[in-house]
Amino acid sequence: MLIGVPKEIKNHEYRVGLTPAGTKELIRNGHQVMVQQNAGTAIGFADDQYVAAGAQIIPTAAEIFAKADMIIKVKEPQPVECQMLRPGQILYTYLHLAPDPEQTKALVASGCIAIAYETVTDDRGGLPLLAPMSEVAGRMSIQAAARALEKSAGGSGVLLGGVPGVAPGKVTVIGGGVVGLHAARMAAGLGAEVTILDRSLPRLKEIDSDFGGRIKTLFSTQDAIERELKEADAVIGAVLIPGAAAPKLVTRDMLKLMKPGSVLVDVAIDQGGCFETSKATTHQEPTYVVDGIIHYCVANMPGGVARTSTQALTNATLGYAVALANKGWKQALRDDKHLRNGLNVAEGKVTYEAVARDLGYAYVAAESVIA
Repeated sequence: MLIGVPKEIKNHEYRVGLTPAGTKELIRNGHQVMVQQNAGTAIGFADDQYVAAGAQIIPTAAEIFAKADMIIKVKEPQPVECQMLRPGQILYTYLHLAPDPEQTKALVASGCIAIAYETVTDDRGGLPLLAPMSEVAGRMSIQAAARALEKSAGGSGVLLGGVPGVAPGKVTVIGGGVVGLHAARMAAGLGAEVTILDRSLPRLKEIDSDFGGRIKTLFSTQDAIERELKEADAVIGAVLIPGAAAPKLVTRDMLKLMKPGSVLVDVAIDQGGCFETSKATTHQEPTYVVDGIIHYCVANMPGGVARTSTQALTNATLGYAVALANKGWKQALRDDKHLRNGLNVAEGKVTYEAVARDLGYAYVAAESVIA
């Protein structure tokens, strides 16, 4: 199979779909790989490293999209990239379609086979291709909150870890999944006072045990969220419903409960965000203020540490990429129900139920497409 890796074009996105090591593995399996010129140069993956791995360097994305059987990316295709997709071509990347009707419409119109990293599952009920970026984003959310709290950035001037004789800052994490767990770990490591809210009692017990009581756990209700907002210096939105739009758990009216200069970090922004006042921002302009509350809503947060993120992502996605290339997409999906859960759009049909429901499409089961 001929595999193409275009350079990412989203604002300040420096990750790349394959490392040179991942490229070498695909070539070892008998496939050809084309990588766009300078696709990984910004994060230390030079063109000559890809050439040494056996790849061909291609000057333009247009040529890659025109020739490749499978496109491996990181972020969702931008409008100009959607226009280059063609019927039957495999697109393997993050998609986050539920809050993005325009992208969904373009993918349906293209006739491509769109497999989303974020909805591939595993035997434990996890999301193994989303997990590495969730780990990165969770950890980065605390760095982002700490910077935004600095007075020079418009924040309240609170140091999350405090100092001897001065109380630490308070961090509230809404959601106890992978993002929330890693956010809590980073915040606790800084010395902040940390609370996690979740609706799963078994998960709260697990978190309490893992942290040895060093953080507070609360069952998530509107009342609990409102009480936490009054005290929090930073609130991390870490709620995920796989493939679906994120629920709005903090309304604009609830911002009045917060202290001026406090920070909201919405890690769920790729799925539409879990704060009513959230709107996607970029690394170039990461924050904005609503009613005196700083909002950090960068939609590609892990892109800020692009080298680490690219390595972690390739580690997770490579095995499935090899299966798709070795077997073809239909057979690979027949053989692996978890990879099959990643199929969101195929041959003009929406094949992920939450996306179809949220955007008003007829749902066509993946099993019927690959039959």
